Amino acid sequence: MSLIRLPIRLGEDVFLTGKISEQNQKKLIKTLLAFKQLVDVYEVLDYKICATSAMREAKNSDEMMAKIKEKVGVELNIIDGNTEADLIFNTHIAEKLNPNGTYLYMDVGGGSTELTLIKKGKKIDSFSFRIGTIRLKNNIVSKATWIEMKTWITTAKTNHPIDMIIGTGGNINSLYKLCGLSNYKLLMYFKLKKMDKYLNSLTIEERQLKLGLRPDRADVITHASKIYLTVMKQAEVKEMFVPKVGLADGVVNQLFQKHTAKYG
Repeated sequence: MSLIRLPIRLGEDVFLTGKISEQNQKKLIKTLLAFKQLVDVYEVLDYKICATSAMREAKNSDEMMAKIKEKVGVELNIIDGNTEADLIFNTHIAEKLNPNGTYLYMDVGGGSTELTLIKKGKKIDSFSFRIGTIRLKNNIVSKATWIEMKTWITTAKTNHPIDMIIGTGGNINSLYKLCGLSNYKLLMYFKLKKMDKYLNSLTIEERQLKLGLRPDRADVITHASKIYLTVMKQAEVKEMFVPKVGLADGVVNQLFQKHTAKYG
């Protein structure tokens, strides 16, 4: 399996103007056409195209979906925050942990943070908060939204004391690697805090040159670390398990399960 990543950042438009710009519409269609060519060349059995926070909020999302259908010939699935969380949770991310434990799973994206409370392998509660790296980068996360998330965490930990955080998303994977960790070693709060301080001492250009971060990672990674640190502190948890899975893995797993059931 290989990963091909083409960052477009629809959220840069949507979270500021409420719409996807003409320029990004063209870029998205070109990208989907390119991926469709790869799907055809590799003779892929099945695929699914998912859109999250930015498309959920775009006022012109229906228009965009119609254009994609017309010009690319594929269906776009706009999924809500809970579905997004479920897809990632269903990758069996907690299998390497104590099955009787209570975990707070969190996934940080550009437009939202998904929190899911897991107890004894079952989902107890979940919520999607409009706190994401692109929103923070553009300074459009309100104090009230931070309070809303912290209140939810406090209620969750009061009713179900949390043993550990499970963190997913491209940024936490990068932070995990920058902290020199591998092979499912736990990421400690103090270590993440130290890395956050170091990253904030560097310019975006220095993060690229010294640490080898991509431009689209270097400018948001400190916003991501702020979200992860805030959740860990509020949950009073000092350890994070980073399984290095994400939404794409969840979608692939869903398709695999679908065809496994179909063919027995």
